[in-house]
Amino acid sequence: MFMGEYNHTIDAKGRLIIPSKFRELLGEEFVLTKGLDGCLSIYPMDEWEAFETKLRALPLTNKNARTFSRFFVAGATTCELDKQGRILVPQTLREFAGLDKDVVLTGNLNRIEVWSKEKWNENCNYDDMDSIAEGMQEMGIVI
Repeated sequence: MFMGEYNHTIDAKGRLIIPSKFRELLGEEFVLTKGLDGCLSIYPMDEWEAFETKLRALPLTNKNARTFSRFFVAGATTCELDKQGRILVPQTLREFAGLDKDVVLTGNLNRIEVWSKEKWNENCNYDDMDSIAEGMQEMGIVI
């Protein structure tokens, strides 16, 4: 399970250091792709394959299913860590996520999310946790 929040920078060539705690769980090869809310997602290969299986099961006759699948798969790329524990983030994915310099990597259970610092701060609005908690209760999450 991935958890935690780490602040890093992405260099001019698009190289990003993956925190050592995350590296242990990723394995030798993993997948980087677009994520929801304007971030990128990194999946260990077994989690990506499970996600891919779910995408394959979507009906091709459903336009939303095709769009959803295309969103994740078209920009996906396999990655390996270099000797310094970095990955190369393709330009198209850097542009999608607005990655320029300051980056936040967050663990989110089965994946890592990669955020620009600015988008992370915009999306971390926990001012109304009561209504969020009520919504979770409707999905069967009760604490």
